[in-house]
Amino acid sequence: MPSNMKGRSFLRLMDCTPEEVNMLIDMAIDLKKMKRIGVYGKKLEGKNVALIFEKASTRTRCAFVVACYDEGAHPEYLGKDDIQLGKKETVKDTARVLGRMFDGIQFRGFKHETVEELAKWSGVPVWNGLTDKFHPTQVLADFQTVKEKFGYLKGIKFAYIGDGRNNMANSLMEGAAMVGMDYRIVSPKSLHPEAGLVNQCNEFAKKTEASITITDNIAEGVKGADVLYTDVWASMGEEDKIPERIALLKPYQITMDMVKKTGNPEVIFLHCLPSFHNNETDLSKKFPDICEATDEVFESKHSLVFDEAENRVHTIKAVMIATLGN
Repeated sequence: MPSNMKGRSFLRLMDCTPEEVNMLIDMAIDLKKMKRIGVYGKKLEGKNVALIFEKASTRTRCAFVVACYDEGAHPEYLGKDDIQLGKKETVKDTARVLGRMFDGIQFRGFKHETVEELAKWSGVPVWNGLTDKFHPTQVLADFQTVKEKFGYLKGIKFAYIGDGRNNMANSLMEGAAMVGMDYRIVSPKSLHPEAGLVNQCNEFAKKTEASITITDNIAEGVKGADVLYTDVWASMGEEDKIPERIALLKPYQITMDMVKKTGNPEVIFLHCLPSFHNNETDLSKKFPDICEATDEVFESKHSLVFDEAENRVHTIKAVMIATLGN
């Protein structure tokens, strides 16, 4: 375990060096192998971890809980109605209270400024389980899945298709710049990422030989891709924008035709989940055209979405061990 990460928070991938990002992915791969043979290091034994959730969660919540128990820590779930965060108590005061009682804090919620405030005042490592700007633990799991498939990350052609300015597109761009990928955001011009973040990522890309392309041209964006990645077209809290997003993004739906346009028979499909691929959820029944990837792609040989989901446990475990472990 590298001593330079001990005691640090993990709020976005650019909190780390490229070497540390690669180290976390390799550590997660090793931890996964150990779990498969029933070996647990108990590197978090005696630690108490607060899990703050403003937003509902399946993978992030379950991954943190399982990772804690696997390594001997006690997780405590704190839902939005369980504590006074932002209602009767400031984030600053909540941070100072929880930091006296817990060894680490996970936050999943709306404003990125909230997780930054928690990290500033708690005095313990804080981990970003998702905010409006970034989703770094998801990207570690995504890249672990890619490395397990191809054996490397540097030079991988990675195409993100859809809403190019959401938290996934942002964090994938940061991560791709740090590990040396050929990263493409393929989205309508009105949904392109913030120029400031693109510039930050391009500075990292100079050091790692990564490349970043922002385009609304689907054929150009997916040509030769090793990875096709998408996310839902409207994040939690953006339900009122669904009709507008469908109109904008329907041409960017990942179909088998798009898979073929890559020209790569080994291309893989990834999705951070949940997905509206089969029109069987309440929201997709209300908006049948909300499907960001067809069921044919989702259930195809190209899809590694459930390997990717499982890897949330191992990458989250790696982050907690690197920053908090015994």
